[in-house]
Amino acid sequence: QVQLVESGGGLVQPGGSLRLSCVVSGSGFSFYDMGWYRQAPGKQRELVARISTGGSINYADSVKGRFTISRDNAKNTVYLQMNSLKPEDTAVYYCNGIAVLIHKNYWGQGTQVTVSS
Repeated sequence: QVQLVESGGGLVQPGGSLRLSCVVSGSGFSFYDMGWYRQAPGKQRELVARISTGGSINYADSVKGRFTISRDNAKNTVYLQMNSLKPEDTAVYYCNGIAVLIHKNYWGQGTQVTVSS
């Protein structure tokens, strides 16, 4: 059973920073495309950033220049460094993993990020 466990959320003031982590259980992490999504109250879940098995990265326009996604295959972990946070970044952030060889899609349980003064 593959599990994705996020951590690092919390309350931060506007302009502050947070780093989210997502650890994937089991083997084969290097064959996962990984991503971060978020869902604000009353809104649909949206892509924040993705990083492929080969290291290709894409970001939502709303976070470009402020957020950085990275991965450490030795630690089965994907990170999301969030800088210059804005109140509109407030959402539950979800880690997503796609096991590309077996075409399976996995989600974490989510971690709350609140940006408020």
